[in-house]
Amino acid sequence: MRGDDATVVDRGRYPDAVTPWEQGAWRAAALDWVAGHLTAHGLRAEGTLGVRLRPWSVLVRVPVGGPGDAGGPAARAGQAAVWFKASPPASAFEGPLAAALARWVPDHVLRPLAVDAERGWALLPDGGDLFRTVLDREPVGPRDWEALLRQYARMQHDLVPHASAIERLGVPAARTPGLPEVFDRLLAGNSALAPDERARLERLRPRVADWCAELVSVGIADTLDHADLHDGQLFRQAPGRFTFFDWGDAAVSHPFCSLRVPVERACDRYGPQVLPRLLDAYLEQWTGAGRTAAELRRAAELAWRLSALGRAASWGRMFPGTAGGPEPGAAESAAWLLELLAEPPFRAG
Repeated sequence: MRGDDATVVDRGRYPDAVTPWEQGAWRAAALDWVAGHLTAHGLRAEGTLGVRLRPWSVLVRVPVGGPGDAGGPAARAGQAAVWFKASPPASAFEGPLAAALARWVPDHVLRPLAVDAERGWALLPDGGDLFRTVLDREPVGPRDWEALLRQYARMQHDLVPHASAIERLGVPAARTPGLPEVFDRLLAGNSALAPDERARLERLRPRVADWCAELVSVGIADTLDHADLHDGQLFRQAPGRFTFFDWGDAAVSHPFCSLRVPVERACDRYGPQVLPRLLDAYLEQWTGAGRTAAELRRAAELAWRLSALGRAASWGRMFPGTAGGPEPGAAESAAWLLELLAEPPFRAG
């Protein structure tokens, strides 16, 4: 299996991104690894490889053929392609996490065909149509977004008992009580903030601590936060039914930190009037234990703002850049830190 001739490479908005794909020995080893696991599943690579290079991942679409192993997951899926993903060291947990999620919440996620935890490699089945593809192809109303938020919240709830095990897989801990320290670390380590921006954020630090303490007081346990749950990060098998994937930005944190990205995308599409319905669809999964609707809405307001920390942290999980070059992701991380200063688009009262 070769990647030199029969490939189409997409670099998107990052033509100068440094990735391991540029290293011939790495590329050969990765494609040999893929070929070996395809053989184990009764498959073989056929046709042109589609390579997508980004500063945070190498993603290769591998067309496959062959009768397949009747008992293997790839063969059962009857798929025409599999996907190889290589993550940078800071996101090398993604493959092991995906495998663990397939054991714990199999109805909601993809089951990897193979994982190499040490090298940060995973081989994944095709999940069908991206939700983004469906949105571009046919009319889809806000109800589908409400359904995905309900399903995602149920999955998060089911994963609460596994939070410590998820951390042991290498997923970053961003527990709600520790978010002020995450803020300190991100602020100290960012080289892209202007002096006045840094000063404004430093003055915000006491409020960050207060927000975290108030959020803890609501009593909702930390669990898996996808942190980037947009319409290109999930598959829609049928109306109201989704499969979640792409865990490279994940952390163990307050579950409500996951709300911001999908709700913003839905509001961009349908307008801000859908926001209350989306919040209600997600928050209804967290009722109980005497929590009031007002308390849950206030927790969502706090987590919306604090979710900027998870997004800022995720921009640090990139392949190392060239020596002497700009710090990868620093500007994007700075932009998210500054989002802490912005008011959420809803209020609890």
